[in-house]
Amino acid sequence: MSDNLISADAQVLLIDDDPHLRKALSQTLDLAGLRVVSLGDAREVGARLPADWPGVVVSDIRMPGIDGLELLQQLRGRDAELPVILITGHGDIQLAVQAMRAGAYDFLEKPFPSEALLDSVRRALALRQLVLDNRSLRLALADRQQLTARLLGHSPAMLRLREQIGALAGTQADVLILGETGAGKEVVARALHDLSSRRNGPFVAINAGALAESVVESELFGHEPGAFTGAQKRRIGKFEFANGGTLFLDEIESMSLDVQVKLLRLLQERVVERLGGNQSIALDIRVIAATKEDLRVAADQGRFRADLYYRLNVAPLRIPPLRERNEDILLLFQHFAETAAQRHGLPIRDPQPEQRALLLRHDWPGNVRELQNTAERFALGLGLGLEQAAAGAPMPGGGTLGEQVDAFERALIAAELARPHSSLRSAAEALGLPRKTLHDKLRKHGLSFAEAGGSPPDDGE
Repeated sequence: MSDNLISADAQVLLIDDDPHLRKALSQTLDLAGLRVVSLGDAREVGARLPADWPGVVVSDIRMPGIDGLELLQQLRGRDAELPVILITGHGDIQLAVQAMRAGAYDFLEKPFPSEALLDSVRRALALRQLVLDNRSLRLALADRQQLTARLLGHSPAMLRLREQIGALAGTQADVLILGETGAGKEVVARALHDLSSRRNGPFVAINAGALAESVVESELFGHEPGAFTGAQKRRIGKFEFANGGTLFLDEIESMSLDVQVKLLRLLQERVVERLGGNQSIALDIRVIAATKEDLRVAADQGRFRADLYYRLNVAPLRIPPLRERNEDILLLFQHFAETAAQRHGLPIRDPQPEQRALLLRHDWPGNVRELQNTAERFALGLGLGLEQAAAGAPMPGGGTLGEQVDAFERALIAAELARPHSSLRSAAEALGLPRKTLHDKLRKHGLSFAEAGGSPPDDGE
């Protein structure tokens, strides 16, 4: 039996060593509109049934080699919720009881009417679909929770970024991540890998900007012995090492034009040749590239190949700089400060109002990485280190005094709502506002208590 005989869309796998009965049952199932694969030997099944296969197994019990009970045990070991219907012609009540205790979905005694088989199969298929739907929902929920925990923030920009990552993670598309220094490009790349079907494969990260020009090709593509002076033995490159998984290539704008040519061929043909070798090695990888530059401008200036830019720009992801999501600053700061305090065995402290104001006024050129370092400094009792730099600085984004005041107020409220509150009243008390005033400000700033993790506001609170 070939590995793809049991296709992913087959609805019934029928196993019976009697060729006449197998043909008759197959015709019955086929006439009822069910796709069926029939086998005469349970040993042909083995581990070839696809994971989360959306079908039902119908098997005779008494067969040479592996009988139906042994097959049931094997299948339940791989998927305890896969429906298995067992049939026998011996009228053995004790065998039927044993089969049901072993986890069989149903037990049919030969001879049985066609309607009995079809009814059992249809009920089993309905149950199987429900099980798979629930699995899919649980996985999707777990993925969303994991993504939210990795990429904190309630700003519209972060909500949009998490949605884009969720949409792209399950695909095989190469991705181009755009973001300033310290914005979290590798965090996004790891999230794309960990939420994909490649999550059990390797995640290989390499910073092209940190590689000397003399070794970049060897590091990326590998080399054979004697490929250049000093190449005494074969070296597997990063692309080949990432086979079956994901390769994250940061600062791609720093690659030379010659290396860009080889990267373009790799992306198009999914093969790599080691330096000094002639063998083309097939690759099954996903490439996630990242840059802090506008590659379109670099291409117009002749510093980056235009064809490589267009090849990479199919699925771009832009990470917003911290100054564009001011309402996330205090939430991120508190998270980083608490994590640092726990790591160093220090008490967790909250920033004072004037310190919060400094955090919100700073423009964060180093983005999340700078904020994380500031939070660690604060947790160690060394202050923020922003006092002098922030003196007299305007709110990020500039604007009139009224616009800056509104931005400051919105950020403070959003940060407080991100903390655990059982009700809108408790959030209002923490902010020193009447509940009705807070409710009005939520409407004014387009914020939602429920979206921030609380319960919907109750007029009776």
